[in-house]
Amino acid sequence: MKLRVLTLAAMFAALCAVGAFIKVPVGIGSAALDTVPALISASFLPPVYAGAASLIGHLSSSLYAGFPLGPLHIIIAVEMFVILYVFTKLHQSGHHVWKWIFFIFANSVLATLPFYWIISPAFFAAALPGITLATVLNAAIAMIVSPVVERVMKRVKTHA
Repeated sequence: MKLRVLTLAAMFAALCAVGAFIKVPVGIGSAALDTVPALISASFLPPVYAGAASLIGHLSSSLYAGFPLGPLHIIIAVEMFVILYVFTKLHQSGHHVWKWIFFIFANSVLATLPFYWIISPAFFAAALPGITLATVLNAAIAMIVSPVVERVMKRVKTHA
């Protein structure tokens, strides 16, 4: 059972890294579809593994973009880990509407908020619309794809 969980976690982390190459131009810079596989993984993985997949996805995306915010990407990656951890807990508790509301609010507003003080209020104001758009896009794709992937996983009985 442990090997199955580790294999699924590695697979979703790799899919997050692949999603990092799919860029969406938004506001200042671009956003990637690196979070979609991590959101889908909430149905199959324990919270720590889903969070780790998201962390790897963000680091892959920022590496591909050349680390435009430098070491601040470590803060963002940790934020992504925490957001996906809570998202997975909400999913496992059956809060299927609240998990999406939490994800969109946390990934757009809460994750960007520290940069209001770290960089500047102007950066926060400039980044928020683009990050919100990217967050909604990641969530929408995951909402559409998740039920299909869940049905397939139940059929082949590879649930972790």
